[in-house]
Amino acid sequence: MVERLSPLDASFLYLEEPATPMHVGGVLVLETPPGGLDALEALVAARLALVPRYRQRVVEVPGHLADPVWVDDREFDLAYHLRRSGLPRPGTEAQLLDLVSRLASRPLDRNRPLWEAYLIDGLSGNRVAVMTKTHPALVDGLSAIDIGQVLLDVDPAAAAPEPADWQPARAPGGAELVLQALDEYVRRPSSMVGAARAAVTDVRSTAARVGGVAGGLLRAVRSTVLPAPHSPLNAPVGRARRVVVARARIDDLDRVRAAHGGTVNDVLLTVLTGALREWLLSRGEPVVAGTSVRALVPVSLQDDEPGWGNRVTSHLVDLPVGEPNPRVRLARLGYAMRGVGVPGRSVTADGLIALTGFAPPTLHALGARAARGLSRRLFNLVITNVPGPQVPLYAAGGRMLEVFPVVPLARGQGLSIGMTSYNGTVFFGFNADRDTVGDVDVLADLIGQQVAELVETAG
Repeated sequence: MVERLSPLDASFLYLEEPATPMHVGGVLVLETPPGGLDALEALVAARLALVPRYRQRVVEVPGHLADPVWVDDREFDLAYHLRRSGLPRPGTEAQLLDLVSRLASRPLDRNRPLWEAYLIDGLSGNRVAVMTKTHPALVDGLSAIDIGQVLLDVDPAAAAPEPADWQPARAPGGAELVLQALDEYVRRPSSMVGAARAAVTDVRSTAARVGGVAGGLLRAVRSTVLPAPHSPLNAPVGRARRVVVARARIDDLDRVRAAHGGTVNDVLLTVLTGALREWLLSRGEPVVAGTSVRALVPVSLQDDEPGWGNRVTSHLVDLPVGEPNPRVRLARLGYAMRGVGVPGRSVTADGLIALTGFAPPTLHALGARAARGLSRRLFNLVITNVPGPQVPLYAAGGRMLEVFPVVPLARGQGLSIGMTSYNGTVFFGFNADRDTVGDVDVLADLIGQQVAELVETAG
């Protein structure tokens, strides 16, 4: 019997449009491994058996009688999915981000397994980069493993296993898929015909299938009477993207948290709120006391109760960009986020720390999933935050120096922001529509200023 996509995962494929591909990206910057890109390529080939879904593709059922199925790709070609690119001298960060922006703009090929990875050399300072693109339908939940995870080890001397021999299973034909769909319909009629269409057209149906995350969002929606505020962030988007990055030291953020209370996530949202305020003012946008920007914020939590493991919750949060005082902004955001631990707004996430304790695309994909499950009129942008390990990780012996997320855009939304913490630093990834928010670099440059302003308030 074939494995079928869930109605929710199928809906992500149906809702995807050419201008808004849903793949979640990640950029890993590494010290050049002793064996160079050849060693990284060999590591992926050796560990691909840990992610069997990465050698499977999606096949539609004739007549759309049921949701699509996963089948082994008998023509799987690792060289197609694992590609090499090089930067011209001097190999600056700006050149790397320009390449990442172009790669992020391109949708994945639906006829192949829904992932790609790019090994990029030529980066200054004896560094290389790896960019991954993974579709949320592939990373189907918190227990899933992303290709970036299998590259990373806590031990720089960790050896790659011998590549396992892989033989693809026979793919079912069209008639067989139809018979299996009819058999499932007879046994479980409520889960078959019309499920995918319901997931696409009915927000409540889609949200219910997400589980606790979207269930909490749906309750938040019911309490949100007004649509999202008008914002230049919301406009028709094109196919071109612009990716920029910023950084902040965790020690600085924790100093602010210790002085004023709340959580580091509250401080991060305050930093982003201040940066958005200054960015709007730089554009000549009207910013008054009541001006706000509404963000969809999935948050990872640690629960004190034994056995609950990691948890994830999502909130619709009005960022008070009209408030000029950073301390007041922090207090308001701390109050708004105080209810994130309410039972029923969280789901267990034991898979969040799979293998190396680091699964950024998995949680960032939750933000993309939640964004697609709700009307874009309810929020202006998506902000995701993934806490990561505070010890160095290695790939083929090369130490990972930085890691930046690239969260996809929803239709009509020109900006998404992903944050990932690693080894003492929070890394911000800004993914913007090149036409709507082409000056996103101004926003990224304001991050350091806002952190410094908050640190000053902490004495």
